[in-house]
Amino acid sequence: MPDSGNRKEEQGLRHELSAGQMAMVAVGGSIGTGLLLGSASAIGLAGPAVILSFVLAAFINFTVACALGELACAHPAAGSFGVYGDLYLNDWAGFLSRGGYWAAIAVSIGAEMVAAAVYMAYWFPRVPAIVWAGLFSLGVLLVNLIDVGEYGRFEFWFAMVKVVTIAAFVVLGAILLFSGRVPPQYNSQGGFFPMGVLAPFLAMTFAIYAFGGIEFVAVSSGEARSPEEIAKATRITFAMLTTVYLGAMVVLVGVMPWNRAGVSESPFVTVFRTMNIPGASHLMNFVVLTAALSGANAALYVSSRMLFSMARTGWAPRRLGQLNAHGSPKLAVLVSSYGILVALALEKWAPRNAFEFILRAAFFGMILSWVVSLAAHVSFRRRANVDLIRNLPLRSPLGVGGSIIGFTVICAVILKGWYDSRVNLISAVLYLLLLTAAWATIKFSRRTRG
Repeated sequence: MPDSGNRKEEQGLRHELSAGQMAMVAVGGSIGTGLLLGSASAIGLAGPAVILSFVLAAFINFTVACALGELACAHPAAGSFGVYGDLYLNDWAGFLSRGGYWAAIAVSIGAEMVAAAVYMAYWFPRVPAIVWAGLFSLGVLLVNLIDVGEYGRFEFWFAMVKVVTIAAFVVLGAILLFSGRVPPQYNSQGGFFPMGVLAPFLAMTFAIYAFGGIEFVAVSSGEARSPEEIAKATRITFAMLTTVYLGAMVVLVGVMPWNRAGVSESPFVTVFRTMNIPGASHLMNFVVLTAALSGANAALYVSSRMLFSMARTGWAPRRLGQLNAHGSPKLAVLVSSYGILVALALEKWAPRNAFEFILRAAFFGMILSWVVSLAAHVSFRRRANVDLIRNLPLRSPLGVGGSIIGFTVICAVILKGWYDSRVNLISAVLYLLLLTAAWATIKFSRRTRG
C-alpha cells in the first residue's frame, strides 16, 4: 500500500467503507441544497445560460476529482487535502485547507437545516421553521454517533432516494420536451442569454458549490477498505454528479421559464406543480427534504472527521481526537454541529436571507480545499517516482496540466466572485485572516511546548 500520510495518527478509525458507500456519502453531501434550492439563485443570475455555468463547473470538478483521487489513493487519510498540503506544500497550506474546510462544511449543515425547514413549510406553513430545524438537527446528530459501517449503509440508501428521483425527473422532463407536450423554454423570456453573455460566470459560485462534495471521497478515504475502493468511489461520484447535474439543469430551464424560479420553494417542486401531475409536487418535496437531510448528515460526518484529524496531528485540542465505543469521534461530531446553531440563529433573526448568507460563507472555505489539492497534486507529480504513480489504482489522465488549468480557473472564479460581491470578499478575507492567526498561534504554542 502507498504511504498513508498520517495513517498512524488516525489509528482507531475503522476501515469499513466500500466504494459504493463512499460514493454515496459524497453524492449525499453534494446533491443537496446547492442543486435543489441554490439552483434557483443560479437561474436567476444567468437564465437558461446557467447550463453553461454547470458545464464549466463540471470541467473544474473533473480536474479536482482526478487530482484528489490520485492523492487519496497514495495517502488515504481523513485529513485528506490537509495531509496533501503538509506533505507537498507547507503546514500553513495544510492548516488553511483543513481549518477552512471544517468551518465551511460545518456551517453548511446549517444551510441544509434552513432548506429542510423551507420544504416542511410546504406542508405545515403554520409551524415555525425553527421547530423543524431543531428536530432534524437532533436526528442527524444521533446518526453520526453510530458505527461507521452502519452510518455508511444508512447514508447509502438515504442518498439513493434523491439520486433515483432526480434521474426520474430528468427522464420525465426529457420525454415532455422531446414529445412536444411542453414547449422548450430555452429562448423564451429574453433568449438564452437574458442577463448578458457574461452572466454564466456570475452563477459560477452557485454551480461550483453545487458540485462541492467530490472531496468527501478523499476525507472518507481514512475509513476506506482499500485504495482500490477509493479509486472506484472517485469514478462513481464524478460520473453520477455530472450526469445528474447537467441533466437536471437542461430539463429544469427547458420546462420552466427561468424567471419563475424562486427560493421560496425548490424549482423542482415548482416544475412538477406547473405540469399538474397529481401528487408529484408532494413527492418531489419529500425528495428534496430527504436530500437536505442527507446533505446535512454527510456534511456532519466529513466535518467531524476533518476536526478529528486536526486534533490527532496537533492542530486542534487533543480531546477532539477521542473515539467512542463505535469508533466515532463523539466530541468532534458535537463541536462540528455548530452550523446548526448558526442556522437556528439566522432562522430567528434573518429568515429571508438565511440560506444565501450561509452558502456564501461556506463557499470560500470549501473551495480552499480544491485550490490546495490542485497545487499539492502538481508538486506530488513532480516529486513522486514513476513507479509509485504507475502502481496507483487511479491515475489522473490530465496529469500536471489538468491541475494547473483547474487551479487557474478556480482562482479566476474566486476573484470574479470577490469583484461581484462584497459579502464574498469580506467573508474570504476574514477566513484568511482568522485562519492565519490561528495557525500562527498554534504553531508558536507547539514550538514552545516542544
